[in-house]
Amino acid sequence: MDSGLENVVAAETALSDVKGDIGELIIKGWYVEKLATSLAFEDVAHLLWATAFEDMPSTQDLGAQIGAARVEAFKRLPAATTNSDIIQYLRRGWANERDDETLGTAITLAASGLVYTAAAVRFASGQAPITPDPRLSSSADFLRMITGTAPQAHTARALDAYLVTVCDHGLNASTFAARVVSSTRAGLTSAVLGGLSALKGPLHGGAPGPVLDMLDDIGDEANAEAWIDQALAKGERLMGFGHRVYRARDPRADALKSAASRLPGTAGRIAFSEHIEREVLGKLRSKYPNRALETNVEFYTAILLEALGIPREAFTATFACGRVLGWIAHAREQISEGRIVRPKSVYRGPMPELMEA
Repeated sequence: MDSGLENVVAAETALSDVKGDIGELIIKGWYVEKLATSLAFEDVAHLLWATAFEDMPSTQDLGAQIGAARVEAFKRLPAATTNSDIIQYLRRGWANERDDETLGTAITLAASGLVYTAAAVRFASGQAPITPDPRLSSSADFLRMITGTAPQAHTARALDAYLVTVCDHGLNASTFAARVVSSTRAGLTSAVLGGLSALKGPLHGGAPGPVLDMLDDIGDEANAEAWIDQALAKGERLMGFGHRVYRARDPRADALKSAASRLPGTAGRIAFSEHIEREVLGKLRSKYPNRALETNVEFYTAILLEALGIPREAFTATFACGRVLGWIAHAREQISEGRIVRPKSVYRGPMPELMEA
């Protein structure tokens, strides 16, 4: 028995390959570093879904349909809330979508996640949500709906790099949850909600915000060594480091660091982050010489999303807006398997004869 299913092969997939021992991630034939600099959100939706739906349009037409679906989603916004739980608002929005296995529902889920997340950010800060502009790319429109200003091309491109980088990552907890739900033929919306529920847990999707909390708490390079020593002495987790699968550097970290570095005005924050990263890695290697604890995707996710003006309370929901493309692709792939996921368990409870004795 493997309690974490670490060594259990539960599916065959044509979507992504995580090679944790060498720090490599391949998504549909692309190294993630190349994917992050080459394709936009709409392109990757087409890439991941191309074999999942028989009625797939061209990439350009798919982008137009996603844009139109953002406008329709805005008409269905859940009631305003001042609650800062943006994941909960996103869940409410997605829960109201139709629940079938069609391309139309896939497009709706991919488009509406961006709209609901942006609206929740606006509501949480006491502002009215902004109507989508279907003429813009998904990334550009998402930033416009949050900030109120259409971003420059390089800024939208940086968000594309993020959404593309996190679109899929093997059988992680949320993707596996989505596949299990999909195996029951519950529908794409149910599968996506299953993935979102798993993502909400702090051990899966909740680390980027706390990375910024850590950096803010350290405050200055001069404080780094003492702060890290104290945190390690208390047994605290250093956010943005270590990964269940990777025993080498997470390739997504470099992709996102590169994207953040290309944004104007980030040089100081990047330099500070690099200093903290070096200090943390040095301390971890000294304290845990037999453990492979490297920088993970959350560390530079935090730096990039902060630079884009996305509040840290929305980081996990923004992650979901990228990962939903993968959840949908995996759900469709699981449907093609035609079997419900039903593993065995080992019973450790009392036996009847012992209870009767």
